[in-house]
Amino acid sequence: MLRGNSCGHDFDFHLLSWMEVARAWHSGIGYPHWVQDANFGAGEPRLMFYPPGSWLLGGLLGTITGWHAAPVLFVLLALLGAGASMYLLAREWAPPISATFAACLYIANPYAMFVVYERSALGELLAGAWFPLMVLFALRTRSSVAPLGLSVAGLWLTNSPAAVMGSYLLAVLASSMWIVEGRPWPALRALGGVALGLGLAAFYIVPAAFEQRWVQIERAIIPGMRVEDSFLFAHTRNAFHDQVLWTASWIFVAEVAVASIAAHLAWRERGGGRVRVVLTALLPIILLLQVPASYVIWQHTPHLKFLQFPWRWTLALSVVTCLLVAMALKKPGRRTAMLVAVLIVAMAGGGGLLFFQPCDDEDAVAAQVSSFREGQGTQGTDEYTPKGADNSAVQQHLPLVRVLSAAQDDTADSSKVDNPEWRAGTSGSIAATANVKRWNAEHWTVSVVTAETGYAVLRLMDYPSWRVTVDDKPALGRPVRDDGLMAIPIIAGKHVMEIQWAATRDVIIGRIISVIALLALAIVVMLERRERRV
Repeated sequence: MLRGNSCGHDFDFHLLSWMEVARAWHSGIGYPHWVQDANFGAGEPRLMFYPPGSWLLGGLLGTITGWHAAPVLFVLLALLGAGASMYLLAREWAPPISATFAACLYIANPYAMFVVYERSALGELLAGAWFPLMVLFALRTRSSVAPLGLSVAGLWLTNSPAAVMGSYLLAVLASSMWIVEGRPWPALRALGGVALGLGLAAFYIVPAAFEQRWVQIERAIIPGMRVEDSFLFAHTRNAFHDQVLWTASWIFVAEVAVASIAAHLAWRERGGGRVRVVLTALLPIILLLQVPASYVIWQHTPHLKFLQFPWRWTLALSVVTCLLVAMALKKPGRRTAMLVAVLIVAMAGGGGLLFFQPCDDEDAVAAQVSSFREGQGTQGTDEYTPKGADNSAVQQHLPLVRVLSAAQDDTADSSKVDNPEWRAGTSGSIAATANVKRWNAEHWTVSVVTAETGYAVLRLMDYPSWRVTVDDKPALGRPVRDDGLMAIPIIAGKHVMEIQWAATRDVIIGRIISVIALLALAIVVMLERRERRV
C-alpha cells in the first residue's frame, strides 16, 4: 500500500487479462473466452485455459476501484482469505491463540511474499486460500464431502498447477489417514469430494482439457520451464532462471527446517494425534520431489510435469508447516507469543523489501492502461497459440481486414490500421472496399466489395470455436496461414461475413456436468446435515 504495485514476473499477464474481462463485461459478454489485445490485436483463447477465479476477481476489482488499486486489493483479499482458511484449519487441532499465530505465519511466510512480490503469480496466490480448507476437510473425522468438494472445485477454478498439486496431496492425505485409522472412510470421502469438485468445475475443466489439442500447450514446458531445469539449487545457462531458482530453493530449505522443528515440538506436546503423524510423513515426500532422483515420478505421473517448477510444492509445504507450528505452540507463554509476533512482522517486512520489483515505465499500471485503451496490442502467450500457427509471425499495426489474392500474401499496406474503410491497391492485394463492425471481442460483422476472387484476411487468430458465415452460409475450406490469422475465401462481388464465438460440444458437455454436480451437491449437503442432527 505504501510502495504501490510490485511488477513481478506475471504482473503484465494478469493485469491485461483483468482489463480484457472488464471490457468484455462492458460490451455485454458475461463470461468471456477471448483476449483481444494479445498477438498485437489478433487475440488468443487465453480465458478458455486459464482458470476463471483470479481474472473474474481482478476484473471486478478493476471495474469497481480502478486499475491502480485493483492489484493491491487483490493481494490483500487473497492473503486475508489465506489467513482465514489457515485459522479454520489450525483451530481444529490447536487453541485460538496458536491458530492465530499459524494464520499470520501462513500470510507472512517467505514463499507467500515471494509469490506476491517477485513472481506476481496472483492465481497461485489466490489458490493459497483454498489449500488449507482442502486439507481441513480431508482430515476431519466427521462427514465433510460437500465442503471438501467445494474446496477442490475452488482450487481447480483458481490455478491449474495448484489444483494438480492439491489433487495429489489429497490422495496422499487420504491414503495416509486410511493407514493410520485402519478404515477406508478417509479415502472414500476424498474420492467423493474429488468427484464432486471436478463435477462442479467441469464447465471450465472439460473445455480446457479437450481443447488443449487445438493449441500448442506443450510450449508451456520448453527448456527453462521444465521440471528437470528447476530441482533444488540446480544450475542452467540462464542467469535469471538460476537467480529465481536459488531464491525459491533457500525458501524451501528454510520452511523444511521450520517444519522439522515444529514437528519435533508437536510430538513432544503430543498435539494433533493421528493428524500429526500424517503431516510429519508428508515432509520427506515433498522433499523427495525437489531432487533429481524424483524425475521418474515427475515424468510418469499424469500432468505433474505441467507444474514446471518443483518448488511450487512449497505452497503445500507452507500449509503443513503452519499447522505443525500451531500444534507445537499448544500452550504458548507470553515470551513465546512476543517472539512469534516479532518474527511474523519481520518476515512480512523483510519479504516485502527483499522481493519487491519496481515497475519500469512501460510496465507501470498507467502505461499499460494507456496502451490498452489505444489498442496497441501485446505479444501472445506461446502455449495458447492455435496449432499450426507461429505467433511470432503476427505483424504489428495490421488493419482489421485485408483482401488478398493469396491467403499467405502479406504485401498489402498495413499503415491505415484505424480506417474501417480501406481500399487496397498495392502489389499482392485486390482492389476492394471493406467495412468492419466489431461488436465486441467475440462478434464481428465484415462487409466486403471486391472485383476479384481472393481472401479476406482478418486481424483475428483462427480457432475452432469461431463460427464463420459468408452471406449466411458456413465459410468452409479456410486455409491455415503461417501466422494463424483467419483467411476467408470470397469470390468477386459484395459479401457480408459474420464471425461469432460459439459454444462447442465440449463446452456444452462441461456445463451439463456442472449442473448435475450442483444437484448432487444439494443432495450431499442435505444428507450431511441430517447426519449431524442424528
